Order: sequence, then C-alpha cells, then structure tokens
Amino acid sequence: MANFNTHLNGAFAISGLAALTVYKAGLIDDSGFLMCVALGTMGGLLPDLDSDNSTPIKLGFNMASFVFAFGLVMHWRSELSLLSLIALWLAGYGFMRYIVFNIFTKMTVHRGVIHSVPYMAVLGLGLVSLSYYVLGNALAASWFFGLFLFGGAMVHLALDELYSVNLMGMTMKRSSGTAMKFYAHKDKGWYLLLYVLIAVLIYFAPPFTEFWQQLRDPQPWAQLRVGMLPAMIENYLR
Repeated sequence: MANFNTHLNGAFAISGLAALTVYKAGLIDDSGFLMCVALGTMGGLLPDLDSDNSTPIKLGFNMASFVFAFGLVMHWRSELSLLSLIALWLAGYGFMRYIVFNIFTKMTVHRGVIHSVPYMAVLGLGLVSLSYYVLGNALAASWFFGLFLFGGAMVHLALDELYSVNLMGMTMKRSSGTAMKFYAHKDKGWYLLLYVLIAVLIYFAPPFTEFWQQLRDPQPWAQLRVGMLPAMIENYLR
C-alpha cells in the first residue's frame, strides 16, 4: 500500500487543485479555500486511523491526549494545588495515550470497517451537517467541506488500490480489493450500521438541491474560463 508521504502529498495536491478551481470560480472565499485544502489533506490520512502503527493515529492520539489533559487541568485549576494539577495532567495524558489508545487498537483491524467508502461517507456527511447546523457556515461551504474530506479519503483508498497492482508483471497483490471497499461479509453488522447512518445523515442533511443549483449555474464557470490562462498567452492565442 502507499506510505504516509504518498497519501499526504497525493491528497494535498488533488485537494489543492480542486479547491483552487472552485475558488477561482468564486464558489468559496479565501477562508473556504484554505479549509477545503486542509480538509482534503486530512481526509487523505483518515483511512489509516485503523492502523496501530500509522503516523496519523500516533499523531492524533498524542494531540488528543494533550488536549484531554489540558482540559482537565483547566477545569480543576482553581480547586487543586499545583502538585495535584501536575498529577492530574500526567494521569489524564497517560489515560488517553496508553489506556484508550490500547483499547482502540485492539478494537480496530487495519483495512477493516474504517478503511472503507461508507465509513468515509459517514464522516463527510457528518461534517456537512456539523458545519451548517452547528457552526453556522454557509450552505455551499458546508457541502464543499464534507465533499473535500470525503474526496481526500477517496484519494487515499485509490492510491492503496493502485499500489496493490504490480505494474511490472501486471499482477495483483494480495492486498488488492481491500482498500476501496463498500462491504465485507465478516463485518456485515458494522456495514449495516454504516449504511443506516448514511441514510439518516442524508435525510437530515442541509438541502443539496440548492447547492447543486449553485454548481450548475454557468456564470461561475464562465468566470473561471476567462481567467484560465495568463493574459500574455490569451493575447497570443487571439
């Protein structure tokens, strides 16, 4: 399968190109452009959260452990002594980093349910609703955020499938078909839950029709075509 740097660079490159396109078309603003690139890149790392030794999961749990410990200290800062706060900080960090991390790694199997298309669809749709209903972002921006997160994850899964092909001998490796998957019989219960969640999230999602109408509006794409090439090249072609 592709390594961490390949996933990171691939997701960043494709997300950056797509985000720049919709930005130049005027469909997102400056902050939306940066957020789409960041979410697309993050999505390119998400499927490896089920790998015990992957860089994303180690970084993620380290950050979560620090945030959890910091939250505990901030909550009890006015009621505990300095030594007690230090002990609480260490206990909180150790609980998240070692106990919760070990439980998580035992419950997950690499290229299991997390490493699948429906799981990433749940995360993408969940982000759309979170952005629109909770954070109060615009409809178009919310849908773009979810789509970029999901798209980055699809780049990850596609790269893993490409790396499962031996191009020299044109043969398939044993890992072929384990990345871009929609269902696995051994995890049928989990996949049933995922598809139920997808249906629920689609039902309660912000209106997609309005977002789709914005995408179909020819004016932004006409604006994009006007600024497609540098002025010098456009003048030469004329």
